[in-house]
Amino acid sequence: MPTDATNPANSYRRPAARHETTHTLEIKRSKFITFITRIETEAQARDFISDLKNRYPDARHHCSAYIYHVDGANPVERSSDDGEPSGTAGTPMLDALRGSGLLDIAAVTVRYFGGIKLGAGGLVHAYSDSVLTCLTHVPTVTRSRKELYLVELPFDIAGRVEATLRTTTDITVIAADYTAAGVTLTLATDPETSEQLNGTMSALTAGQATLVAAGTDWVE
Repeated sequence: MPTDATNPANSYRRPAARHETTHTLEIKRSKFITFITRIETEAQARDFISDLKNRYPDARHHCSAYIYHVDGANPVERSSDDGEPSGTAGTPMLDALRGSGLLDIAAVTVRYFGGIKLGAGGLVHAYSDSVLTCLTHVPTVTRSRKELYLVELPFDIAGRVEATLRTTTDITVIAADYTAAGVTLTLATDPETSEQLNGTMSALTAGQATLVAAGTDWVE
């Protein structure tokens, strides 16, 4: 169910790409196996849930929660109890994700019933604790909206300039495209520090560099 959470305009944290984190919690012989990964769309979230159902077809429940960023809108939030009593699984899982401050994130908790009923309160704590503990092991990155610039450099200085930018400045080198005439670097910088970029490039290239604005984009 969508919520009214505030959408970050310029920066937020999310799980590192292509990484799945897992944690197993055992309570009164019931196993709660939580998996967390990055997702960016509804389809990716559903594929993640479906994949875990296929991997653990004999589990009684595959409860889930996810939150993903949408430009210019509130984040999309969804959760599912998948057969557990209403509000005892998906909602506490979603609350745990909200509390982490992460977006573009999905959690699925696979439960194997151990024969002892935990009660509504016990289930809430179990699903919440399993996700919270798993979250402590999730590697994260920061995604920020940056201003992009293009700069064409001759071959004789391109390598030195690129290496200096990558190692000693806050400027991000997005790409280096080689042509017959030289090297075109795509650079990204925070909007509040973009004015410093001209001075930095002038100093590194003895005034040879001409920056061309190329819009904005999200950069990790």
